[in-house]
Amino acid sequence: MSLKGKNVISIEDFSREEINEILSVSEKMISHIKSGTSICKGKILATLFFEPSTRTRMSFESAMLRLDGNVVGFADAKATSVKKGEILTDTIRMAAAYSDIITVRHPSEGAARVSANASNVPVINAGDGGHQHPTQTLLDLFTITKEMGKIDGLKIGLFGDLKYGRTVHSLAHALSLFDNVKIYCISPEQLRMPKYVLKSLAEKNILVTEENKIEKIIPELDVVYATRIQKERFGSEKEYLDVKSSTIIDKKVMSLAKKEMILMHPLPRVDEISYEIDSDPRAAYFKQAAYGVPTRMALIALVLGLIK
Repeated sequence: MSLKGKNVISIEDFSREEINEILSVSEKMISHIKSGTSICKGKILATLFFEPSTRTRMSFESAMLRLDGNVVGFADAKATSVKKGEILTDTIRMAAAYSDIITVRHPSEGAARVSANASNVPVINAGDGGHQHPTQTLLDLFTITKEMGKIDGLKIGLFGDLKYGRTVHSLAHALSLFDNVKIYCISPEQLRMPKYVLKSLAEKNILVTEENKIEKIIPELDVVYATRIQKERFGSEKEYLDVKSSTIIDKKVMSLAKKEMILMHPLPRVDEISYEIDSDPRAAYFKQAAYGVPTRMALIALVLGLIK
């Protein structure tokens, strides 16, 4: 099995064996965070970010630099020929001529697949609209493995905006590849997990429980994965505030949880996780963000075929 030359567009393109390989190499990459390694010496990563990003862009660039590779690209499409009317595929062909591997973030769903079709070097999707964010899912799986020691058999709660949150859609699919995982979808009625996701999980015999209130279910959970409520999705301020008030995790909620539970969040957070939780040893979201570097180091090296 080899990931060499593989485009990373959707988590659904990966088998469990391939995910396990990435997680295994990610573990080995942790030792190179401080000391670095020359695996990618002479290679160039192009980072093409057509919409804002903090963690994803910085962790990709940090990953390539720690592999002794180089980075070119942009974080603001307004400073490129896109502003002059250049189409996406032309931008991708140009970047492919200047690099060995490309990572793309774009506001339009399907843009990553279009990019991969136009490129003669591997393309990694760094988020395309509300569609997919596969490297976020990989680092989420790595976080669970590191903090809990396993994924098989866990009870995992997906909390907050399950309707529009691309991270929870991808994570739910990835979790379906593991054994005896129970998924709890916890959200207000307006932000339920889409039916197509639930149908896909049911077809794979994954047990899913839907709840409105996290207080009722959190004592059972091993992992809580919280997401941001997206204000821009609501028709009025009142509707948003009503939903927001029921999707906050604070000390009172955490007092109901297991001592060994972990709380995750893809970030950025607004106020769905109280800042008083940051000192709780179960708060794993900053570790989760940091795990993005070894995970993306592993993925870059594997896709470039530089590690066996």
